[in-house]
Amino acid sequence: MSDTLGTGSGPDGKAKATVAPGQGECRPSIEAERQPGWAVSRHLRQTGLPLLSVAVILAFWEGAAQLGLFDASTIPPPSRVLSTVWELQTLGFPRGSSLLTHMGSTLGRVAAGYALAAVLGIPLGMLIGRSLRASRMVLPIVTFARSVATLSLLPLAVLWFGVGEESKVFLITYGCFWVLLTNVIDGAKNVDPALIRAALMLDTSPRAMFYRVILPSALPYIFSGLRLALGLGFMVIVGVELIGTSIGLGALISQARTFYRMDLVFAGMVAIALFGLLIALGLSWLERLLLPWARESK
Repeated sequence: MSDTLGTGSGPDGKAKATVAPGQGECRPSIEAERQPGWAVSRHLRQTGLPLLSVAVILAFWEGAAQLGLFDASTIPPPSRVLSTVWELQTLGFPRGSSLLTHMGSTLGRVAAGYALAAVLGIPLGMLIGRSLRASRMVLPIVTFARSVATLSLLPLAVLWFGVGEESKVFLITYGCFWVLLTNVIDGAKNVDPALIRAALMLDTSPRAMFYRVILPSALPYIFSGLRLALGLGFMVIVGVELIGTSIGLGALISQARTFYRMDLVFAGMVAIALFGLLIALGLSWLERLLLPWARESK
């Protein structure tokens, strides 16, 4: 018997699709996927499962702490971290510096460095990626610069810009810029030649070629670079905020470690993680909005 998709008759005499052994289940029809119930079910699967996994981890963590499986002073349970967040917001640490104050300071520094890296990296990457000679010339520079650990430049940043905000923004910009630049260059270089040839056959102007062919093709690489740069920016901020400041989530974590307040350390870590998660979700939403063809192909 051939293992192929065929048709058969149901009890009502109407034809229905059948699947031969080894072929798996049929994918739901396009009409079924357009039904409101299907969209709700798909949304619940996409959001419910991650939330359920987080809830299970938190419950296991809390239960293990209550049973004394580990030292709660070094690994505080979620309930204690939550109470510490409230304490931090109402009383502050150092006293008078609330959680929102620390979060606002950190977010401002990351946003400034991240935005500057994007403003510089995206146009420059597109220019380099579309020129084979320029790409070959800058490749050693990009490889070298990416190999330099961002925090190793901390003494130079202080020497050049002092201990103010400029040195912090510089280090975040440096770390984010090279990651983003590499991805944008790859995106500009890997445009499908068939699309270029088709656009040339239609006598497309250079301006239209860029905005209708090259840029849309490079957008997935650009968003990938933005997500990678975002993660690096939040990693750098912890070390950056050790420079002459007591305000910021990195400074909060450092001072809490000095006083052995692991609950404050975890509260700062959670705040940084939530920041990164929310911004990453925003980038994913923007990517789906600007790249509908990518969403439909998944």
